[in-house]
Amino acid sequence: MRAGTALAFLVLMAGSAPAAADRLIASLSTSDVKITSNFTGTSVTVFGAIERDPGSPPRAENPVIVVAVRGPPQTAIAWRKERWLGLWINASARTFPDAPAFYALHSSRPLAEAASAAELERYQIGIAHLALGPPGATPDDFERAFIRLKEKAGLYSEQSGTIDMPGASIFQATVQIPANVPVGLYTATVYLFENGAMVARADSNFTIAKSGFEQFMFTLAHQRSLFYGVATAVLALIVGWLAGVIFRRE
Repeated sequence: MRAGTALAFLVLMAGSAPAAADRLIASLSTSDVKITSNFTGTSVTVFGAIERDPGSPPRAENPVIVVAVRGPPQTAIAWRKERWLGLWINASARTFPDAPAFYALHSSRPLAEAASAAELERYQIGIAHLALGPPGATPDDFERAFIRLKEKAGLYSEQSGTIDMPGASIFQATVQIPANVPVGLYTATVYLFENGAMVARADSNFTIAKSGFEQFMFTLAHQRSLFYGVATAVLALIVGWLAGVIFRRE
């Protein structure tokens, strides 16, 4: 669905569809992102419309809209290096089970103006409120390093004031997808906050997958690992033999 068509559709729905109090309509610019050999990253736009029942209480003057895109859960390990006999070695580690492989958040205003820290932590909204450690535990050096590395790789990001609102009830946010993004199922969640409380949410899914030769090699490596390993070894031997022949002639 093209951006203009999707936005026009949401405007029409917001103006003519039967409304329920504090209801969100959400749509995505695409439901399928393909990674090819020349993939350098892309973007996914989240469109939304706010529907309100005419009989519901007056809308807050400054509602806060939050769009969070979360990637597939992965088990990650953070290592701490220490110096031993003049060498840097991995000394200690911490495992992060089910950590989101990708997390991007956009909000119409700073999260502190949306709700309290307890409310944000309840729904894991914002990088600082992701459930990476035990409940209630203070982030340690491993967690801070894990987040810092994710941010450096472009896989974790958080921005405020980046949601466009063409109308009083229409909004859109563009999420950048980096080239090193993992494959899998992604969820885009739109939250509506009023007076410090979340009053509505909407979820939409899209997939990121390899295609063409990249998909063939990915499938071969994961589903036919023995054949993939043997083929890789044979190919390495052939390339080494050819290189030896060429250099001997020179």
